[in-house]
Amino acid sequence: MPIPLADHVIPLAYDPGISPQGGGLPGVSVLKNVVNSINMFGIIAVVGALAVSLGVWAWGHHTGGHQAEANGKKGAIVAAGAALGLGAANGIVAFFSTLGSQVQ
Repeated sequence: MPIPLADHVIPLAYDPGISPQGGGLPGVSVLKNVVNSINMFGIIAVVGALAVSLGVWAWGHHTGGHQAEANGKKGAIVAAGAALGLGAANGIVAFFSTLGSQVQ
């Protein structure tokens, strides 16, 4: 009677038992402050980019510059997307981290 191959295969997946934990390394609070500051800087830059894009859009519309109007629209959409990404960054990472921790 043949022996099933599954009985001879060595398990290749090993669970190292590692999970993210706060407070393990010094400087975590400093790193959080740095990342928060970078995020705030990005949001401020996006506000400026949105204001410029809306100004270009309005200027292009009122002067008949179709290229400027199109570029202003694109800039406004990109700035809005960047604001969405910056605002949702923490939630997106938390969502996928939780999703990844459920993988068996």
